[in-house]
Amino acid sequence: MAKTKTSTATKRQRGVEEARVYAVGHRIRIEVLAMLHEGPRSPSELAKLIGLPMSTLTHHIDELVDDNSIELAKVEKVRNTNEHFYRAVEIPFYSDEEMWAMPPEARQVTYGLILQSAMAEALAAFWAGKMTVDPRVWMSWCWFNVDAQGREDIADELARSWARVQEIEAESTARRVESGEDATSIIVTSMGFIRSRTSLTPPAICREKTY
Repeated sequence: MAKTKTSTATKRQRGVEEARVYAVGHRIRIEVLAMLHEGPRSPSELAKLIGLPMSTLTHHIDELVDDNSIELAKVEKVRNTNEHFYRAVEIPFYSDEEMWAMPPEARQVTYGLILQSAMAEALAAFWAGKMTVDPRVWMSWCWFNVDAQGREDIADELARSWARVQEIEAESTARRVESGEDATSIIVTSMGFIRSRTSLTPPAICREKTY
């Protein structure tokens, strides 16, 4: 029977922050998350794709379901049993105004799920060696010390960049219709947030060009 448990009454519930860290804290859970980004799958399908016994895989699925890291998408009758299909938690696009209208707890949940998705995809690609073989991979991080206007300007620049990436995808799709070229899935993340600590001196890497 390809289903998982649905009750966690006797288990200590992880908080939102703990749950998101836990979700990307094991390679099996990372692979599950990355696969469920593609669409709903049953535990039996995931077990075959990852190459694991069902007993091992369902334990990780149970944990992800318990923490609301993934959700039940549908139940289908397969032979004499009900097959449960799970998916990544669906997150709509929110404007700045819509996000700020939410209670703080809801914003924390949303940001946590976005971080979970980004980290799962990044680590899955890292383990698969995709970054090493990509000649145009771009990876950088830094913190920048700015005033209130600078904070606004950075947010606006990130929004413009994200909009341009969406335009590029649309242009690429139109070209592929003509050429028949297969698509390549590229992960693009965009983050801009206040650092947990304050330092007037960013690390040396921030003063150099990074790749």
